[in-house]
Amino acid sequence: MKRARPTPPPATPTTSRSSPIPPLPTPPQPRHSSKKHQKIIFKPTNWAPVNLTQSELSLPLTFPTGQTFRWKQTGPLQYTGSLGRHLISLKHHQNGDVYYQIHHSPSQSAAKSALLSFLNTNISLTEMWHGFAAADSRFAELAQHFKGARVLRQDPLECLIQFLCSSNNNISRITKMVDFVSSLGDHLGNVEGFEFHAFPSLERLALVTEQQLREAGFGYRAKYVTGTVNALQSKPEGGVKWLESLRKLQLQMVIDSLCTLPGIGLKVASCIALFSLDQHHAIPVDTHVWRIATTHLVPELAGASLTPKLCGRVADAFVTKYGKYAGWAQTLLFIAELPSQKALLPSVTVNEKKSSKKRGSKAQRGPSSTEEGGQQAD
Repeated sequence: MKRARPTPPPATPTTSRSSPIPPLPTPPQPRHSSKKHQKIIFKPTNWAPVNLTQSELSLPLTFPTGQTFRWKQTGPLQYTGSLGRHLISLKHHQNGDVYYQIHHSPSQSAAKSALLSFLNTNISLTEMWHGFAAADSRFAELAQHFKGARVLRQDPLECLIQFLCSSNNNISRITKMVDFVSSLGDHLGNVEGFEFHAFPSLERLALVTEQQLREAGFGYRAKYVTGTVNALQSKPEGGVKWLESLRKLQLQMVIDSLCTLPGIGLKVASCIALFSLDQHHAIPVDTHVWRIATTHLVPELAGASLTPKLCGRVADAFVTKYGKYAGWAQTLLFIAELPSQKALLPSVTVNEKKSSKKRGSKAQRGPSSTEEGGQQAD
């Protein structure tokens, strides 16, 4: 994808690359500001229900699992982020239900509307998972331990830039790069020591040079960011409208269109399609998804090298098994592979993993989860 392999805070994930990655300079607006800001005091009356139970949305299984790198954990079971010019916190109350609080917004009603769209609240996760469980006993077992792992509906430009930062990278460095880009947008406020900004407009991004991004530690990705921004600006209807128009197209057309942009390959395009363009059956194939597929869906491919053609076969296998929301099923299976989540699984699943490791040892030599198809390098 890039979905990189996320790890829970405070642990710092490691890169899959053999050579060390140099530290990234601190962005203009640091993660924890040294400036004094008026502390925001949360009052119980400031929180309102989203009308989602924990089975429909688990914040720890949704935000730190590689879909987005802009939402920060600002308290126990609490995450904060910006949606356009809206600064919003989400948290689980004691009964598990999700509540929200708007810290900054030009319109309270617009903020709530943006939040409901972002969370894909028109889709019932419980009903969907019932169908997946009926089709797959393994999914049924895993779903008992990972309830509420939801797919987000992000702003397309924001999602695209984040995943451009993600190729051949690790979570810590991706987050710093995304923080740097985010700091170019308008400042919205400080919540629990974290600074938050509206994501910069395409016009603002166009003012950033490749050299400035390289000096900020983006490496070869700098030319892809500036190249993609320039390509989007050249769209007759405007880059933002062009990206939003992809939501109305068939998946293959979406993938092909995204792959015309600098630095975007099949895996990153699939991530952008799934997490921002309403392509619910998009399947971003990384090493873990490849191993899942060759162990449970297409075992005849075990031991083969992962190629674009075989990525297509894997995606088709997921869609055949799970239907039009196959990307959501794949997301749960992906999360179940994260080291931070394996402790939640029963021993039978661990034993299953050990046996599958033997069957798929060659497959693990394919592109890592932190690589864009292995086709780019610093």
